[in-house]
Amino acid sequence: MALPAVMSPAVAQTERAPLLTAAFAATSYVPGERAEIVVRTRFRRLELQIIRAGAERGWSSVGRPWGPPHDVTLSPGLLHRLFVRPGAWQSGLYFARFTAAGGRAVAFAPFVLRAGSPGRNRVAIVLPTYTWQAYNFFDANGDGRPDSWYGDPRRSSVTLTRPFRGSGKPPHYRTDQRGFIRFLVHTGKQADYLTDEDLERVASGDILAQSYDLVIFSGHEEYVTTHTYDIVQRYRDLGGNLAFLSADNFFRRVVRSGNRIWRGALWRHLGRPEAGLIGVQYSGNDRGGHAAPYVVVNPAAAPWLFSGLTVAAGSALSTARYGIEFDATTTASPPGTAVVAEVNPQLRGGRIRGQMTYYETDGGARVFAAGTLSFAGSDNPAGTVLFQNIWSHLSTP
Repeated sequence: MALPAVMSPAVAQTERAPLLTAAFAATSYVPGERAEIVVRTRFRRLELQIIRAGAERGWSSVGRPWGPPHDVTLSPGLLHRLFVRPGAWQSGLYFARFTAAGGRAVAFAPFVLRAGSPGRNRVAIVLPTYTWQAYNFFDANGDGRPDSWYGDPRRSSVTLTRPFRGSGKPPHYRTDQRGFIRFLVHTGKQADYLTDEDLERVASGDILAQSYDLVIFSGHEEYVTTHTYDIVQRYRDLGGNLAFLSADNFFRRVVRSGNRIWRGALWRHLGRPEAGLIGVQYSGNDRGGHAAPYVVVNPAAAPWLFSGLTVAAGSALSTARYGIEFDATTTASPPGTAVVAEVNPQLRGGRIRGQMTYYETDGGARVFAAGTLSFAGSDNPAGTVLFQNIWSHLSTP
């Protein structure tokens, strides 16, 4: 990593603004590329440390330091642009962590290091960067309202380059996908990590199929463009394998323009119900008020999934509880979609359940869906076994 260069034109700041924020100008870079970080602070001295997400040993850490720290001296002013060059590291999720002297403020800025040669690793891991920003309650303009349609219903767009609220980690990252990222890193799994913006740049589903045997949507992939829906569906139709490790995927259409996404209609209202691709689709949530273990429904439909676990129909996978949002099969689910396990959180009298499903197509595609929002956040032994089985079965052409 090269030492940062600095430019620091001053801009106005409201009293509500945090003492220190940081955000990369793009969501991903390749090794050796000049990466720009926009830092907002009055502090003159900072420590910059790159850390790799998932490499941490314990759950109290966000990541593991990746290379030495660097001291950064800033010019007077509020807004500063720094530049770093990621090294020849493995593709993955990384953070730039800035710490003010004495630990008076800390800010994280996430970025994805994508592969210099796409497709060298035959598995792609997609990080839900559009959803991250939709749920980002950061108030960039200082008007007292979060700059997201979740915090301000008058808004219909969000900016993709904002710092994340709080210390700068993506919203719900720990509960929604951190467990799976840790599994990948600690077991030495090699993959091409992609952001939603990177997936947008793949020209066609044919190219996606030529590059990857398996595409894993590692988190809450709620917002997708028409292009993304098209190429992923084409990829599946060509026999590409898919894994959806969350719930509420491909729920709403968005339109990207520059560094913003604009909220559109639900895909099911546009004649493309997401269950037709995923196998299940969003059916309800209670903001995490109810949770329950997965109970095995049909182990014979996917015996590979339960390899290494002692299960039978009606038995719990483990004591771990899952929930928040729940997906279920519909009449649009592909023929042969099997419910292999489900979570019954006793929500709405048991009518809302999270269904873990698996189906295969005549074209050779194999598609797994978790059915609950928190599956990819698993930090328990049974979850690790399931992650390994999903990887082993679906990454094989």
